[in-house]
Amino acid sequence: MTLEKYDNIFFLGIGGIGMSALARWFMKKGLRVSGYDKTSTTLTEALQQEGMVIHFEDNLDRVPQEVLQQKDKTLVIFTPAIPKDHVEYNYLKDNGYTILKRSEVLGLLTKDYKTIGVAGTHGKTTTSSMVAHILKVAGKDMVAFLGGITTNYASNLVMEGEVNKDTLVVVEADEFDRSFLRLFPQIAVVTSADADHLDIYGDHASIITSFKDFISQINSGGDLIIHESVAELLADNVTHVKKHIYSMSRGQFFAGDITARGGFFEFNLHGFGNVEHVQLGVPGFHNIENAIAASVAASLCGVDLRTIKKALESFKGVKRRFEYVVKGKRVIYVDDYAHHPAELEAFLKSMKSLYAGRKLTVIFQPHLFTRTRDFAEGFSKSLSLADELFLMDIYPARELPIPGVSSDMLMNDITSKVKVRCNKNDLMEKLESVDVDVLVTVGAGDIDTFVKPISEMLTKKYEN
Repeated sequence: MTLEKYDNIFFLGIGGIGMSALARWFMKKGLRVSGYDKTSTTLTEALQQEGMVIHFEDNLDRVPQEVLQQKDKTLVIFTPAIPKDHVEYNYLKDNGYTILKRSEVLGLLTKDYKTIGVAGTHGKTTTSSMVAHILKVAGKDMVAFLGGITTNYASNLVMEGEVNKDTLVVVEADEFDRSFLRLFPQIAVVTSADADHLDIYGDHASIITSFKDFISQINSGGDLIIHESVAELLADNVTHVKKHIYSMSRGQFFAGDITARGGFFEFNLHGFGNVEHVQLGVPGFHNIENAIAASVAASLCGVDLRTIKKALESFKGVKRRFEYVVKGKRVIYVDDYAHHPAELEAFLKSMKSLYAGRKLTVIFQPHLFTRTRDFAEGFSKSLSLADELFLMDIYPARELPIPGVSSDMLMNDITSKVKVRCNKNDLMEKLESVDVDVLVTVGAGDIDTFVKPISEMLTKKYEN
């Protein structure tokens, strides 16, 4: 199948972070891009400002006429989150339109290019964004389809130079719905393979199988950059690619002499010889590991170590990934996307290390009923790192409620000195009643809608 025959690209779920990167790509290529999403967001507003036609009502009358009148010239891209009774989806399906999943389109787009695919249950957005930034700083011809909005470029589509046969394509290789099995990269990064998405996979063993399948799809003679914690499990018998093993302190590539300074880390990068005094532009122990993986990938693409070091220092991160919102004299406020126990633990441990001796207040919104049920013990353990916890209701996303599954099931096993149950209606009132020192909001739902009111409240209360 070729994508060149289409003039119109219509997205069902255009506001999704992965979908919108594709939408921006097709817009850059000069095609007519339009779409539907359930609600207007800052991201859909940005897409509209870039020239895309977007509507927020499931109504055929809102679909652009060129889509309805030019079936053979229209490609429909949809997200599995679109409900099966969606009027527009069913009309397009019943009338014989070409309808593809985002992962299928990404596979078609990348098949003719040298692709760097970044996989892992944690860390893939930041790591792929770091790879993209390093390549762009190095002046390489590149395109990156990312799962987050980079702070450096205010976009999830990053491009440099011309698109030609030598263009490097950076993509997140997403394990959800086995999407990454549409990709056949030349270079692959695997950061982790924890149990997650058990509503899709059923058990951890099935996730491991899918990651092994992904690794088997790396082009023969290509490169696998893999975290030491999963290298033996996933790639012990892999022989068709060159393996590069990394971690914080072990493997071929690792960090040494790590010091914290002003909320950020400095370290020496070992494995390339010795790259000294790398000042990472984003905080978090886990981001040191992400930086190591990104450095190996960039080096394999021909970027020199001096440029890699310079790029890591200028990397400003990804929205909602360890993002400083308020960094005042009296109070610190950081927002993060963590929504799995392992991510929560890594994030909160980094916060406690950076701000040792200070009270850590955590506001957490669980994401998905199934994830909360499947990892209840892990959530309670990781959230116990908080000195003071505000635990919100579960954000359902694509799911219907499950009887007996709620945030309440986590409370008994959380050992924090102070733990408060709250919801979207009373969070601000309860937060204003306590003394804040170091505060974090964490979660993958709509907790980000509270970032602005919380930052305004903190600034008014403590920083004026």
